Amino acid sequence: MDTSLPPTLDVVSDVVCPWCYIGKRQLEAAIERMPEAERPVVRWHPFQLNPDLPAEGIARRSYLEQKFGGPERAAQIYERVRAAGRGAGLTLEFDRIEKQPNTLDAHRLIAWAQAHDGRDAEPLVEALFRAYFVEGRFIGDRAELARIAGEAGFDAASAAAMLDSEEGSEQIAAADRRAREMGIGGVPFFVFDGRVGVSGAAGPDALLEAAAQARAQA
Repeated sequence: MDTSLPPTLDVVSDVVCPWCYIGKRQLEAAIERMPEAERPVVRWHPFQLNPDLPAEGIARRSYLEQKFGGPERAAQIYERVRAAGRGAGLTLEFDRIEKQPNTLDAHRLIAWAQAHDGRDAEPLVEALFRAYFVEGRFIGDRAELARIAGEAGFDAASAAAMLDSEEGSEQIAAADRRAREMGIGGVPFFVFDGRVGVSGAAGPDALLEAAAQARAQA
């Protein structure tokens, strides 16, 4: 390993995954505890939990019935997620979500932001999570995605132009396939320096241990 280069952290996630939002908070807490020189460059990678949803999305109630058997069962499951969210400092507003989106365009936007003049895509990733899980916005709509990009500090007009093309669609699909071929069946999934993987919304201690293992292997 070239010690002149910063460590890397690859995060595989989906913006409609509540555990990914919780995992992001856990990661932030872990990074805060790292010495400055050991803080990784974070790279975001796509994983679609629901790749077969139509581009226009579906009603949230229909989605819950298909996935959990109905809103009552979903409410039981989500209460545990809400509690985990509160523990990570998040207030997840599942009841505000009216429509379940296909996330291909959201992942295209993240990839565009990540390649945009070498800028950090984290503000956009955070804005997308917040828009969906806190504000109940429909992040399957391209105009809404462009607005969110603008709110995150990117040029909204440029984001809209990209979204209105098919730029990145094949790359996102290929990256999703690669993740599954690597054995990733759920998200979030963290890979430290391409060496040590952590599955799930692990706490800061577990993430710090994985980072230390990756450094030791290097």
